[in-house]
Amino acid sequence: MCTRAKSGLVKPKLFQDFVTFHTKLPTEPKNFKHALEHPQWKQAMTEEFSALQKNKTWSLVPFDKSMNLLGCKWVFKLKQKADDSVERYKARLVAKGFLQQDGEDFNETFSPVVKIATVRTILTIAITNKWPIKQLDVSNAFLHGDLKEKVYMAQPPGFIDNTKPGHVCLLHKSLYGLKQAPRAWFDKFDNFLLLCGFKRSIADNSMFVCHTNKGMLVLLLYVDDIILTGTSEDLIHQLISKLKTQFAMKDLGSLHYFLGIEAKPDSSNTSLLLTQSKYTIDLLKRTNMLQCKPIDTPVKLGPRLSISDGDPIENSMQYRSTVGALQYLTITRPDITFAVNYVCQFMHSPRSVHWQAVKRILRYLRGSLGFGIEIKPSNPCYLSSLSGYYDADWAGCPDSRRSTTGYCIFLGSNLISWNSRKQPTVSRSTAEAEYRAMASTTAELLWLSYLLRELGLPSEKFKLFTDNMSAKCLAYNPVFHSRSKHIDIDYHFIRELVSRGKLDISFVSSQHQLADVMTKSLGFPSFLTLRSQIYGAKMLISLRREILADVI
Repeated sequence: MCTRAKSGLVKPKLFQDFVTFHTKLPTEPKNFKHALEHPQWKQAMTEEFSALQKNKTWSLVPFDKSMNLLGCKWVFKLKQKADDSVERYKARLVAKGFLQQDGEDFNETFSPVVKIATVRTILTIAITNKWPIKQLDVSNAFLHGDLKEKVYMAQPPGFIDNTKPGHVCLLHKSLYGLKQAPRAWFDKFDNFLLLCGFKRSIADNSMFVCHTNKGMLVLLLYVDDIILTGTSEDLIHQLISKLKTQFAMKDLGSLHYFLGIEAKPDSSNTSLLLTQSKYTIDLLKRTNMLQCKPIDTPVKLGPRLSISDGDPIENSMQYRSTVGALQYLTITRPDITFAVNYVCQFMHSPRSVHWQAVKRILRYLRGSLGFGIEIKPSNPCYLSSLSGYYDADWAGCPDSRRSTTGYCIFLGSNLISWNSRKQPTVSRSTAEAEYRAMASTTAELLWLSYLLRELGLPSEKFKLFTDNMSAKCLAYNPVFHSRSKHIDIDYHFIRELVSRGKLDISFVSSQHQLADVMTKSLGFPSFLTLRSQIYGAKMLISLRREILADVI
């Protein structure tokens, strides 16, 4: 048979491209000398140094040999908008904190950040109640923290004091690069909010709630990015004015771009679509997969991969960095949660077939640009109604024979939390695997109920849907036998909630199980059913309502 290729008639493949390319962006300088050649970067350094001087970040003191002197360097970053255009040139003075000594230059370093499930929960409440949602940014956030330890640093390159060239900087305020900088900033901001009448959430330490006679305010903090919402526009503006008196605060208007997440309101401004389109395009560019052929599913049909399959790859760092980037993408993409957890299991020793699995996820993302989670108004009567779906396979991992747990949790009609994770221990039966998955989902439901209680929305009971009757019977019947006595802790945890009437477990058929992590014998993730929630599709919500109606 004579084919077109044998005859030399080769027609190049043309891929339909929905990506808009912008003009080439300026390059970021690699060092201080290179930055001096460009006036924009030189101006950025001058502005940063002026802000440090105005903030009284340090004072110059004579150098002593007993000091643990830290170096410093300039770091340059081109800030971009969601449409890839240039927002501003940013230069930061960064201390070389890797030279710090524990107990001398720093002590505690931990600083909390808001959980993404908390963000989705607050957005659901705000959208339902039609609250204004504001986005704030703190300029030079880490420079506001007060240092408790004595830290000495060399004078910054290009800005050495001519009258005191031999002196060094005694830091009074925190600086980027210092190990305790995030904690110092959080303590400073936390103390100020407490003085303003806010209370820090117990369920999430980076959520602050203020209840007054005029209404309620909720503030979410992720390092220096802030989401602010509440019942009254006047209360929001009053708080912003107070924050501007203490910090270099910028009001960015309505929520539109937060932590790489694009928040797009619909035409009627009643719902919000959360996507990571720009982040996805940047990832595809970095892996040279922007012009790849799209595919419909992120996981290949067939048996699970093993750690010994395939040949070792040369560039394991590329594998790890790509998979790490995919993990961040699951914030708005529940449809790839199972697949990303799948490839994460080979991070320690990736092989060729594992890299092919990662590239398949990237090809799937190429064909689904713009997908995300839509936050829509719920019925106010069900705003504190939590319901969860969970499922587990049994001994799915061919190497460790551990099972995989998958769950998704709804607040009203909105999906606010999901996860896919391999269980920490081996389960001896399908009932045990399902029961451990039930415990994980119940713990997440319980935490979300605590969060809602602090917002004035107590959840008296939450529903949990399972497709395994054995796990349901274990939860409702106080009977142990030889095959289940070793799961005593999970049993008592769930059984106590059931007996108190806090947890209601209902049976749902496997084809209606929204959190399936497997279909029968194929090892294929039914977590993809969550794709129908994505980008405005309504099939999942309508299906869920049918299930609830049947149960009730």
